[in-house]
Amino acid sequence: MSVIQVHDKKFQPYIGEQQLQERIREISAALSNDLKGKKPLFIAILNGSFMFAADVFKNLTIEAEISFIKLVSYKGTKSTGNVVTSIGLDEDLYGRTVVILEDIVDTGKTLSQFLPQLEHQQPEKLLIASLLTKPEAMKYPIKIDYLGFSVPNKFLLGYGLDYDGLGRNLPEIYQLVE
Repeated sequence: MSVIQVHDKKFQPYIGEQQLQERIREISAALSNDLKGKKPLFIAILNGSFMFAADVFKNLTIEAEISFIKLVSYKGTKSTGNVVTSIGLDEDLYGRTVVILEDIVDTGKTLSQFLPQLEHQQPEKLLIASLLTKPEAMKYPIKIDYLGFSVPNKFLLGYGLDYDGLGRNLPEIYQLVE
């Protein structure tokens, strides 16, 4: 891994592919153990979580379902502060164990606005698995039940995270060079 350029910005290596995959296997094992016999519904929040969701799901050893919802709050390298639901959720959550799969929880605003919509459907249990969180940026306290990495409040790219649409396909995570 070396410094890369995406659009007008340079990014340096931050978390390598092997380290990501190892931590995702650990998260998947914990989910499989904790949710054995529950047949949970995983809800992956697009676009950023698609790679994390796929890798978690590939490593699960339990019966589970997955669905996708699109929530948008970023433009460029800054959060817009507004959460827009672009694709809705069709599954009935009543009495189900539901696991939200997120790529990153930074301010917490997206989930703070989305979770009440899910709780309204009365799931038995609602859990959050996030690959990354930025504790310094957190403005809306969100309890993350399964966490990959706590990271500094820097702009990240790769492994599902993008900069204006590019960089999601990188198998590792890069940090903005400032």
